[in-house]
Amino acid sequence: MPQSPLARTVAALQPRARTELAELVAFKSVADAAQFPKSECEAAANWITDTLRADGFQDVALLDTPDGTQSVYGFLPGPAGAPTVLLYAHYDVQPPLDETAWVSPPFELTERDGRWYGRGAADCKGGLIMHLTALRALKEHGGVPVNVKVIVEGSEEQGTGGLERYAEAHPELLSADAIVIGDTGNFRVGLPTVTATLRGMTLVRVQVDTLEGNLHSGQFGGAAPDALAALIRILDSLRAEDGSTTVTGLAADATWDGLQYPEEDFRKDAKILDGVGLLGDGTIADRIWARPAVTVLGIDCPPVVGATPSVQAGARALVSLRVPPGTDAAEATKLLAAHLETAAPWGARVAVEQVGQGQAFRADTTSPAYTSMAEALQEAYDGAEMQTSGMGGSIPLCNTLAALYPAAEILLIGLSEPEAQIHAVNESVSPQELERLSLAEALFLRRYAG
Repeated sequence: MPQSPLARTVAALQPRARTELAELVAFKSVADAAQFPKSECEAAANWITDTLRADGFQDVALLDTPDGTQSVYGFLPGPAGAPTVLLYAHYDVQPPLDETAWVSPPFELTERDGRWYGRGAADCKGGLIMHLTALRALKEHGGVPVNVKVIVEGSEEQGTGGLERYAEAHPELLSADAIVIGDTGNFRVGLPTVTATLRGMTLVRVQVDTLEGNLHSGQFGGAAPDALAALIRILDSLRAEDGSTTVTGLAADATWDGLQYPEEDFRKDAKILDGVGLLGDGTIADRIWARPAVTVLGIDCPPVVGATPSVQAGARALVSLRVPPGTDAAEATKLLAAHLETAAPWGARVAVEQVGQGQAFRADTTSPAYTSMAEALQEAYDGAEMQTSGMGGSIPLCNTLAALYPAAEILLIGLSEPEAQIHAVNESVSPQELERLSLAEALFLRRYAG
């Protein structure tokens, strides 16, 4: 199919997109000063501020949010009377984990096998580049037909809620007729997809203490209560024999009626080892989009190297619980805390501290904006029809925006398809997806303007 003038412009902007994505990926913008200097996030925020100003945005500002991080805001005026569209992305990233497991340096955008590798390339620095590319293409073809607000969050991955609280305190700032969240992804490369639901989440630290101090395992082991063993038993109680999540009082039997996820495809996408089984029951879509899922993210205990023959006095874990739409995250937090405390063996002392929380989200896929997006995606993807899927991850800001602006239409698209391996080592983005989605967003803004 011959390319339209707009499509040719988007294609011509790809070298610039790659250059700017490389500059953004170079910032080690993990929003946790215990892992990387805060200056890395500040430098990324300043880069975005300078870029928005250079692109003609007005009222560009660094927003100091209540969690100690910064979000970046800008406004690009459109024609008088045009609708307003809010474009969202986040510049903070997950830590790189084991940097030695990366084939190329995590903070150096590297092209390999037709993909661009680097932490944040897909999640979600690439989302910002997608927005900028769409707007730049439109400027070369008659201008941007809507009023555009851009908000780029600085702590989405930490779940600390800074931007949510800032938006609640300044409700006029992000008001819009439509909101495009550029932080999800296609179900498969080349298959245009909007995300209809997001699971919410709660994040807690659980501390287990049994002794005043460590004891010699030969002298006291066998009778002295081991805090690490107690913690292991508590964590094991969060799963049934088949691996499904079992938090007392939390429903875990919902089903997903939309797009299905074949088990063979899931095993391949998740890179599950041969012979290793999957967790839970029901369809894959049921398990990852419609039901709660608990994950132990980390445990504080002695490492194997340097461990001494001791009965441990204390141990700590970080536990994440994803909750589906229809489940209140605050209530899920209470149930999780109660379960952890009740499951403690031998009278071990348990303290649960909430670290982060976000509500689940369900979009209205019958809105006019979805019709415009479906048409735009179909054109950008050479006739492929838009699919609707769920997403197991969480974007807490979605519910805040939905509550603040109940008339706004919220759409979720992005670059985090399965091959992107977001949150894992060797994260990457497909440049073809970046080009197609940039075009789709430009086409959407045209159609939505009417």
